[in-house]
Amino acid sequence: MIDTILFDWDGTLIDTAQQAFDAFQKTFLELGAPLDFPTYERIYSPNWYRMYEGLRLPRKKWKDADDLWILYYTKENSGLMPGAITALSELAHRNYALGIVTSGTRFRVFRELDAHGLADVFRVVICSDDVVHKKPHPEGLEIAMKKLKKRAEVCCYVGDMPDDVEMGKRARILTIGIPGRYPSSRNLEDARPDLFFDSLDEFLAEFLPKPVHSC
Repeated sequence: MIDTILFDWDGTLIDTAQQAFDAFQKTFLELGAPLDFPTYERIYSPNWYRMYEGLRLPRKKWKDADDLWILYYTKENSGLMPGAITALSELAHRNYALGIVTSGTRFRVFRELDAHGLADVFRVVICSDDVVHKKPHPEGLEIAMKKLKKRAEVCCYVGDMPDDVEMGKRARILTIGIPGRYPSSRNLEDARPDLFFDSLDEFLAEFLPKPVHSC
């Protein structure tokens, strides 16, 4: 029985898609590599270094790109995905162990968690700073399970991208796909998650056991 739900952050619980693109566009323009949306859709990856390679950005500029993206990104605020607060509140009420495994940086993710009053909701938060290997390598999920002292068979991972599904499968846990607004989300169902829902509201309604009413 599943008692632990690990979530991706960007695009799954928080709606950062437009904000992320705007920050990338400003960043690459400043670095002399203009980025239009069709190109962004084609090269997008939660592993930014794949995008840098796709734009043929010299490796010596990668650190500058990271720093500029954070600078531009943090000038705006993102809202949570529809249904996120309701889903997290209900899951916490039912005593599920909740966690986050994300490609985002710890500074940025905790800043957003604090801004939305979610800092105390999750028992574990694993960010890019905490791993050597990026998605879809299962290291982040493995660290989260170890910290929670949970076995794979009682855990699931909820994400909006094919890399999330692959990471969950490589960690041998149940995978749940819920599409967001990032470009690669359109290929989410093709990645064959174990369960697929159109929204967090549908996930909450269909995934959770129904209460038993006595006569």
